[in-house]
Amino acid sequence: MIEVKDISFSYERGKGRALKDISLNILEGTYVGIIGPNGCGKTSLLRHFDGLLIPDKGKVSVDGLNTRDAANLKKVRQLVGLVFQNPDNQIVGTTVEEDVSFGPGNLLLSPGEIRRNVERALEMVAMEKHAGRQPHTLSSGEKQLVAIAGVLAMNPRYIAFDEPTAYLDPSARKRVLAAMRKLHREGITVIHVTHHMDEITHADEVLVMEKGAIAGRGKPAEILSRIEWLKGLGLDTPPVTELLWRLKLMGADVRVEALTLQDACEQLYSVIEKGISGGSI
Repeated sequence: MIEVKDISFSYERGKGRALKDISLNILEGTYVGIIGPNGCGKTSLLRHFDGLLIPDKGKVSVDGLNTRDAANLKKVRQLVGLVFQNPDNQIVGTTVEEDVSFGPGNLLLSPGEIRRNVERALEMVAMEKHAGRQPHTLSSGEKQLVAIAGVLAMNPRYIAFDEPTAYLDPSARKRVLAAMRKLHREGITVIHVTHHMDEITHADEVLVMEKGAIAGRGKPAEILSRIEWLKGLGLDTPPVTELLWRLKLMGADVRVEALTLQDACEQLYSVIEKGISGGSI
């Protein structure tokens, strides 16, 4: 479990707090979505999970290891992987295989273990056929998959994704999201920061951040159906949910909490049938 107890953090003293009195627990095996406007502290929070940042106040523990203790950081960073928004900031090898082997190599694993970890990681993201390629010849989506494989090769229990699809076209975005869901099915805890609300409709929990604090948390249907609140924060809303919200404003008998197209269609059919039987259509 990642345990965050009453943490606050400032990048510079006297410049205001990037994080303010945050407490939360992320259970192993869950999928947690984190949303919020630009500058609200999402990235700062993620970087506390693997000890890249240390809180000014409070405590962050990963499976009981306090990140404030420098002796714990190597193990913490093996347990918690971080995938950045731009994969070019994370790729260091001259070939895909060399890049993915960088992390396990720093763990001082044997050559055989490193090879097995790299092969498994590339297979999990469907990039095993590209092991010998140079990273600069890959598409942006392929680079992001390689970055994910580099984290996977260290056998983490938790992976925090910081807007991993921000620079991707729809096809690449689909591949990366499919890989993330596969990792979750394999038992890895996924922490997913995004501005695309449709990417987290299947999450176990969604956290909403505002001005460095947790402004709301709950199940996706509960959070994403609060259309006016989300719009007030400057956030987009899932198209299906917004459609139902607009129909409800027009007087239709629908539930805004629906998150899937199938659910929306079933509700629309019901509205149409009621209209026909009632003589209003």
